[in-house]
Amino acid sequence: MKALIQRVRHASVTVDGRETGAIDHGLLALVGVEKGDDEQQAERLLHKLLHYRVFSDAQGKMNLNLQQADGGLLLVSQFTLAADTRKGLRPSFSSAAPPAEGERLFAYLVERASAAWPRVATGEFGADMQVSLVNDGPVTFLLESR
Repeated sequence: MKALIQRVRHASVTVDGRETGAIDHGLLALVGVEKGDDEQQAERLLHKLLHYRVFSDAQGKMNLNLQQADGGLLLVSQFTLAADTRKGLRPSFSSAAPPAEGERLFAYLVERASAAWPRVATGEFGADMQVSLVNDGPVTFLLESR
C-alpha cells in the first residue's frame, strides 16, 4: 500500500455536492492499494500514518507525529497511486489491486484507523471526489508499507 500524505491546515472531500469528510489541522492521506497487499501492509501503513513525525515541535523541527500534534486524519482512496508511469506517456494500472480487493483493504484501513484515533474522516471509495486542501508548509511525503 502507498499513501501520499500532506500536512494540512484544512482538507475536505465532496461527492455529488455533499461533504463526506473533513478535517482541520492534520494529515490528508491519498491511499493506493496494489496487487498483493493485505492486512499486514494496511497495519504497517496505519502505523506510519499515526507515527510519522511531520509536525513541528516548539523549536520548529519536524519532530511530532499526528497523535502528538492532536491532528485529524482524512483518508481518501486513490487507485492512480498504484500506476506504473515508467514507460510511455500513458499510465498502466496493472499493478493496482482489483476494485473489490482495493475496497476491502481500504475499508479495513479506515476501520483500524478509526479504532486507533478519534478524528478520522474519509472520502467515498470509487466515487468521483473533489478534494480541497490547504497544504501546510508545503509538506508532502510518499509512504509505502512494503
